Amino acid sequence: MDHVGSSQCAIIDSVRKALGGIVANLIVRGIDETLVQALKRRAAGHGRSAEAEHREILAQALRRPRKRRLAEALAAIPDVGKDADFARIEDAAEAQRVPD
Repeated sequence: MDHVGSSQCAIIDSVRKALGGIVANLIVRGIDETLVQALKRRAAGHGRSAEAEHREILAQALRRPRKRRLAEALAAIPDVGKDADFARIEDAAEAQRVPD
């Protein structure tokens, strides 16, 4: 669904700074007033402006480390024995003899 021109859209404008860096300005419309007040309270609790708090929230949310895929996590598990060492014991009597 296209929201261009809608009051629900965000406006992102990039501005080139004097030292050659680019800084973007983000305008988000249609924010519920309770969220705005919560942002202001959170900002005050951290000793910064609502704008600075908003930047920090965005940075934390979007700069998180990439989640590893299951295959990557499994491949990272060290080789600590043979498959037979981890075989399931089906016999209840034999299972009782296995030390904890």
